[in-house]
Amino acid sequence: MSAHDPRSLIGEWKFDRVVRDHLAGEVLAVAGRITFEVQDDGDIRWSESGTMTRAGVQIPVTRVLFLRQDTEGWRVTFDDGRDFHPWQPGAAVEHVCSPDLYRGTIERLSDDRWSVRWEVRGPRKDYTMSSILTRP
Repeated sequence: MSAHDPRSLIGEWKFDRVVRDHLAGEVLAVAGRITFEVQDDGDIRWSESGTMTRAGVQIPVTRVLFLRQDTEGWRVTFDDGRDFHPWQPGAAVEHVCSPDLYRGTIERLSDDRWSVRWEVRGPRKDYTMSSILTRP
């Protein structure tokens, strides 16, 4: 299995995330767990749960994405099935959420460490989000 095959992620991961919100002038920290698990249809469920710290207050956060294979390769979708971006570790990807634009990269740093970075710009949003995933 290639290092770019998302099935290499199957299992439990720890994540640490920093969100720099340039509009609000604040930095948020998020820490938690990510589970990648194969579904009966072959899709990979990407489940995040953690705690965001904002102004000293801890707030539970969750998110679910899916990795789906099609004739062109793997794609990341939202939990409701909407397309997010192609799965292309090492390459820049974009997602238009009009009127905002998301530009991101997913990088394999080692077998047990990945980086996910998003820069989001638009009239309603201006932030960077950097996450490090590590196998516990």
